[in-house]
Amino acid sequence: MTIVTTTKGEMDDSLLERKEGVVDNEDEYTTWVEYWLDGELVHRSAHVTLKKPLTYTVAEAAPIA
Repeated sequence: MTIVTTTKGEMDDSLLERKEGVVDNEDEYTTWVEYWLDGELVHRSAHVTLKKPLTYTVAEAAPIA
């Protein structure tokens, strides 16, 4: 029995449908877990690992006025 914090409060994971996903490319490795209740997404957690540093130009970093 595992308790999951959801938009409906804390629930036993046996009452929920669990879905997992992964993105793995040259820039990132991302995993996520979703819990669904009767077709409604009630919890999502994700973990992102960057494989290389982010780069940007001064124009991209400038504030929008």
